[in-house]
Amino acid sequence: MTELKQRLARERRFLVLLGVICLALIGGALYLQVALGEMPCPLCILQRYALLFIALFAFLAAAMPGKRSMTFFEALVVLSAVGGIVAAGNHAWVLAHPTESCGADLLMPIVDSLPPARWLPDVFEVRGFCVTPYPPLLGLSLPQWALVAFVLTLVLVPLGVIHNRRRALS
Repeated sequence: MTELKQRLARERRFLVLLGVICLALIGGALYLQVALGEMPCPLCILQRYALLFIALFAFLAAAMPGKRSMTFFEALVVLSAVGGIVAAGNHAWVLAHPTESCGADLLMPIVDSLPPARWLPDVFEVRGFCVTPYPPLLGLSLPQWALVAFVLTLVLVPLGVIHNRRRALS
């Protein structure tokens, strides 16, 4: 196997791992919702969508046969991470400033009108408020953990692509 194929195989394994981690994070959010009664707000649901898109695009990128098609889906992973950063950053900011609104009045009907909210209401329907303070996990709120995950995705995916592709060409 050539060096490029080995590096692309490593990149594919990383993308599959990223997709599995994103699905696990959604599973963790569902556990918190069902078992602990922590109901999702509009920004939580938008973060779930971002995680779902990252997982979907990561799996598609890993399944692509060539570098170009793989890179296209990796770019979609990065764009999804940017969307997640916006939602999680806004949510973390709202929790730090509880007198501010997350715009639930405007966001809730939009988020609830998306098709997945009708197909899987237990997963994608808004049921809580953005300012509800839930207990932190290891010192960080849930939106802060999501922000960490999205930033890591935003940084690590392009770095992995650059590292794998540059090394293989030299």
